[in-house]
Amino acid sequence: MRHSSFLQLLLFAGCLMIVGCDNDSVDRDAEAEQLMQASRDWSNAAQARDVEKTLEFWAEDALVITAGQPDMQGREAIRGMIEGSFADPNFSISWEPVSAKISESGDMGYLIEDSRMTMADSTGSPVVQEFRSVTIWKKQADGSWKNVVDVMSPLGEG
Repeated sequence: MRHSSFLQLLLFAGCLMIVGCDNDSVDRDAEAEQLMQASRDWSNAAQARDVEKTLEFWAEDALVITAGQPDMQGREAIRGMIEGSFADPNFSISWEPVSAKISESGDMGYLIEDSRMTMADSTGSPVVQEFRSVTIWKKQADGSWKNVVDVMSPLGEG
């Protein structure tokens, strides 16, 4: 009887290991599309000049890097950038994701995005700038994606 109990325990432990190690594979294509849609929704919020909705796509400790500008770390610093930009009546921004890659575990991803920004120059005239961006995202416990690193590199003036 003792031998039988040991075998049952061993069988039970083996089943637990199999179940515990049975990672459902991540549907990386579906996650990539979800991430690209999050980027499009974020662009729509920015185009609508909605500070709060635009801000909620960034993680609390997000980092924004733009050529020629000081890095911004955290939502409060990013809020100042958003509010300052939206205060300029000439300001507009939009972007479209070009491609997405998702980690094997499905918890991180990055996008390549094409961006277009209009703002006033020193004379008050509108200037259009195009950017290539790389954004790094982390999947949240609720299934949403939050941007953790946002890097914009200007392509030249349009």
